[in-house]
Amino acid sequence: MQIASAKQLTVYREAFGLAMKIFVLTKTFPADERYVLVSQIRRSSRSVCLNLREAWSKRRYRAHFVQ
Repeated sequence: MQIASAKQLTVYREAFGLAMKIFVLTKTFPADERYVLVSQIRRSSRSVCLNLREAWSKRRYRAHFVQ
């Protein structure tokens, strides 16, 4: 089976699943932590998936792949 997009990668699916779990977990944080800590945690969990997709799109360029 050939992989057509980054969303088909196992690591991407795992990262996305963990990001969704983080969103659910952070809903239980105290109100005073919601605006600073929760925001930071949620942004960092989303960035993992975004970085994987960016790397996948640049894989066809040898210089980016080597990097």
